[in-house]
Amino acid sequence: MTPVLLADLTVFVLSVLVGFEVITKVPATLHTPLMSGSNAIHGVVVVGVMIVAASLDTTIGYVLLFVAAVFAAANVVGGYVVTDRMLEMFRARPKTEAGR
Repeated sequence: MTPVLLADLTVFVLSVLVGFEVITKVPATLHTPLMSGSNAIHGVVVVGVMIVAASLDTTIGYVLLFVAAVFAAANVVGGYVVTDRMLEMFRARPKTEAGR
């Protein structure tokens, strides 16, 4: 294992652990703003996928890139759908004849 790979794995493991600790401490009232923020981060991941696509030249690289692009795009779209549904709960409902 090369020193660069070991350093990359160390950063990855530490970021997973720190991310898990931070997310588990978020109160329920802040989940909607956190979801919106994570949508922006996944938008950056989609941009990163496009940048990496310019430098690939192997079949396995294309396959992994496609999988990463699908997961990132699904996360962005799904996050906005969930956020919209959560925000719908806070919108005023129109008054109906039966509700008067």
